[in-house]
Amino acid sequence: MCTVVLLRRPNAAWPLIVAANRDELLERPWRAPARHWPDRPEVVAGLDELAGGSWLGLNDHGVVAAILNRRHSLGPAPDKRSRGELVLDALDHADAAAAAAALAMLDGSAYRAFNMIVGDDRDAFWIRNLGDRGAGGVRVTPVPPGVSMVTAWDLNDTEASDRTRLYLPRFRAAPPPDPSANDWEAWAALLDGRDRAAGADDPNAAMHVDTGWGFGTVSSSLIGIPARGTDTRPIWRFAATIPQRGAYEPVDL
Repeated sequence: MCTVVLLRRPNAAWPLIVAANRDELLERPWRAPARHWPDRPEVVAGLDELAGGSWLGLNDHGVVAAILNRRHSLGPAPDKRSRGELVLDALDHADAAAAAAALAMLDGSAYRAFNMIVGDDRDAFWIRNLGDRGAGGVRVTPVPPGVSMVTAWDLNDTEASDRTRLYLPRFRAAPPPDPSANDWEAWAALLDGRDRAAGADDPNAAMHVDTGWGFGTVSSSLIGIPARGTDTRPIWRFAATIPQRGAYEPVDL
């Protein structure tokens, strides 16, 4: 159960801030974000070595794409396509609206269920796929301004998701990151949160997951997307968390 948190501030110097934890089987091999795909030289993304796709990426146009499993859909299925390829497909587009429009045309039954976030400095979208055909399969919803959060449940679902119920108010109350000053402290601390909501005994209810059975939080990312028309470049800070949390390091963009 991964987590993506977004702060949308239209007309701000940094209109989109993204924080993300990747929760995965610890033995699944991966590589840190880089330009791993010769046929996609404009894409910087983490590489899932097993299936060849990604969980989170950014292109040179300032489009961010992330994919998350929905509840009870961990791992591949022999009759389904890899969900990680959809991150790369989204990053083929020069803006988030075009990427979302293309994703809306997917046959949801070709993939296991997923949540997906696609955003840039102007727009952000939550794409939900329940894994079936028709209107119940793939649905595209704009992400509103402010702080939003998605896990294995719906966007901002504080009823079904124990993690969202506890941590969404904490992110909304925390000082927002200031990429210009390299200040990510409050959100970085929240990504490492081990607290669980009252009554939640599932280790997946924490922000930083450690189940003890080979599944947990393997990496964290903090991304800032600046407004277009300036000389400011996006910022991506990345930290591996296995076997222990390392320092956030800048990704070479």
